[in-house]
Amino acid sequence: MCHRLLPITALVTLTAAALGAQNQTIAPTPNLVVDGIPAIPVSVADEVRRYTEGRPARFAGWHPVRREMLISTRFGNTAQVHSVKMPGGARTQLTFFNEPIAGATFEPVQGRYVVFGKDVGGNEFAQLYRYDVADGRITLLTDGGRSQNGGAVWSTRGDRLAYGSTRRNGADRDVYVMNPADPKTDKLVMQVTGGGWQAIDWSPDDSRLLVVDYASITKSTLWIVDAANGQKTALTNPAEDVSYGAGVFSADGRGVYVTTDKDSEFQRLGYIDLASQILAHIATIITAEDRDQAIERIGMEDLRARLKRKAVLAR
Repeated sequence: MCHRLLPITALVTLTAAALGAQNQTIAPTPNLVVDGIPAIPVSVADEVRRYTEGRPARFAGWHPVRREMLISTRFGNTAQVHSVKMPGGARTQLTFFNEPIAGATFEPVQGRYVVFGKDVGGNEFAQLYRYDVADGRITLLTDGGRSQNGGAVWSTRGDRLAYGSTRRNGADRDVYVMNPADPKTDKLVMQVTGGGWQAIDWSPDDSRLLVVDYASITKSTLWIVDAANGQKTALTNPAEDVSYGAGVFSADGRGVYVTTDKDSEFQRLGYIDLASQILAHIATIITAEDRDQAIERIGMEDLRARLKRKAVLAR
């Protein structure tokens, strides 16, 4: 009797397995009406997952002393900060938050800590944080409330950070300066009206800030701001409908390199003399790649001089 039951049991098992395999399909959601479309096996989704679940790695910043870099990549649900200590080396994850990290930069003298931004639960109230490389401790640098904080730029000496924040009234993006190693040094430097203000560079002696007031894609204004008292002077005409896309001080502090569409259909590289406020066009720029190459080519000597100055100050 047992011998007769064995073939029957095997047949039932094989039939159940076949039915189970047929049921391994992707069920459409209730809001879809499916007509004439064959069932999609789950195996198809499994095969394409390696293409739909790609994890790009984005460069975030260089270590100022060692041949290391910061990258942003995702090995969970959100992009986090990782360090890579050699070409082709393994990445080491530094942050482990539920929210994605928005930018990261080493302290630019010795690389003792990393400053990064993130919000909570996607509320878009980004705060700035400090990650200490020695022990992995993380410190909140900004107010932690319902304010937006970002657009940070390091001073030439590398001991201060200028950034924008809406903490005063939730709307106007004022300019603050802080030593991230000591959050108590946080200071309101310039109170503004509007949400498009951002510090984009420091002068070589760190006495002045180059600040942009971004009104629209076709209009922005550059200002020179005293880093101590916040007194501002318009470098470009606020009444003109001209766009300025980038700006950096020259190594001698006497002028500013900019990209602008003034007197042109396209963004071009130019130089503004601070004394006369006269713009001299240097090259025609059409694409972002062209812009970066032109800045690298035209401003290389200035950049080298600034890096040498920073190295001397760091000693």
